[in-house]
Amino acid sequence: MDAVTYPEEKVARFIQDSVIPVRVMFDHKVLARQFNVKWTPTLITLDADGNEHHRTVGFLGPDEFIASQLLGMGKTFFELEKFDEAIGSFNRLLEKYPKSESAAEAVFFRGVSLYKSSHNPKPLREAYDKLSGEYPNTEWTKRAYPYRLIEL
Repeated sequence: MDAVTYPEEKVARFIQDSVIPVRVMFDHKVLARQFNVKWTPTLITLDADGNEHHRTVGFLGPDEFIASQLLGMGKTFFELEKFDEAIGSFNRLLEKYPKSESAAEAVFFRGVSLYKSSHNPKPLREAYDKLSGEYPNTEWTKRAYPYRLIEL
């Protein structure tokens, strides 16, 4: 990723504006064990207390890297019950990277975040409809399958 992804201007700008990057060398045994790192690159999204919320393993190109980081940020906010911030991260991912590998998961968690913030089940059904229409063969469409029963 040092040769392709990180040198990209939009990636460097995203990192500078959005995350606190920490690089750990692959042979740092204590941290590799603590974070269960078995392969490089391993990218882990942690909260301020050091709790893991998202992980990717292997090379990501610039767009997939940013999309994955936005997903990790959204999942962190979601798990911290900061639903407005989570929705913002998922919306940003879906607006800029709708064809990314992270998009279907963002649709799912966006729907769940909207539901949890409003207690209105309509966003769950809308998430299923979007997933089945735009991302039909993903695990996230299968996970959202029960939401098809929600009447709009």
